Amino acid sequence: MKTARIEADAAPATGDGRRSVGLREVARAAGVSTATVSRAINSPEVVSADLRERIAVAVKELGWVPDGAARALSTRRSQTIGAVFPALSIGDFAHATQAIQSELSQAGYTLLLACSEYEPDLELHQVRKFVERGVDGLILVGQAHHPELEPLLARRQVPFVNTFVYDPATPGNCIGPDNRKALMMMTDYLADLGHVRFAVIAQSTRNNDRASARLDGVRDALSLRGLAVRPQHFAMGEWSIAEGRSLFRKLMQTDPKPTAVVCGNAHLAVGAVLEALSMGVRLPDELSIVGYDDIEIMSHLPVPVTTVRVPSADIGRTAARVLIARLEGRGYSAPLEAEAELVIRRSSGPAPAP
Repeated sequence: MKTARIEADAAPATGDGRRSVGLREVARAAGVSTATVSRAINSPEVVSADLRERIAVAVKELGWVPDGAARALSTRRSQTIGAVFPALSIGDFAHATQAIQSELSQAGYTLLLACSEYEPDLELHQVRKFVERGVDGLILVGQAHHPELEPLLARRQVPFVNTFVYDPATPGNCIGPDNRKALMMMTDYLADLGHVRFAVIAQSTRNNDRASARLDGVRDALSLRGLAVRPQHFAMGEWSIAEGRSLFRKLMQTDPKPTAVVCGNAHLAVGAVLEALSMGVRLPDELSIVGYDDIEIMSHLPVPVTTVRVPSADIGRTAARVLIARLEGRGYSAPLEAEAELVIRRSSGPAPAP
């Protein structure tokens, strides 16, 4: 009786009429059955070391590559996981991608990657393509997706997880920090130092629920103390250093000037610090500047930047482990909330005396 895990029954002909190497040729060269070759490829732990070595030698000498398409037909698994990130040049997403790939590789999965550029329509298109190609699961960012995305995955029974976000109302499906809570923590830290005039350089909230939650965190923390950000002390832009410099200069043209500037991401914070130094602003004696995320340059600036550090690699590893556990019918009991950490450096300090 044939095993359900055999990838190919016979070697197909190549375009020039020659027969390519198949499972039977490998089995013949190794002196074993085709079933044994299949087990050595799919479940090596059940095959003796001696047989594995003989099969490995035959595979290498013949140049055989297992037929993934046939394997997918027999197992209903492609051993691939798709991940769609809003951007690939941002440090946290890059670190998470490396961790995801490492974790999946150890479990025998391949990572397929796409970039949505913060566009829900593009994200939906990429998810459709991944589903059409038979991915076993998906890793996404945030909870704000195109309205057709989750119903599509439900119909096709494709498991997924949302990363870089945590919502107690959706347990088991979100892996990351509570963005609102993280920025409340940062704002409380500054307020406890005596700051009352806050400015915000926010990352654009367009199609970005994480940025919206961070902004809510600042506003909510201030509201609890009877404070608020004045309209002239609020600016919003994209995630570039140049944008941070430009917006900071505009904020510092106001009267009265803020004593604390909260930036919505690392690049905006780096830009704000660089512009402050170029303007001769003494940090933190005259002004405190803080950010979110912790890219490498933040600790190497002339005035290192206080920020919220997100454990991006841990988020990636956990996302991969959760998906693998679901695909293998196992539960996953480890915490899914990734606690953000307040990293205090020299860009922040007590509010200046009136």
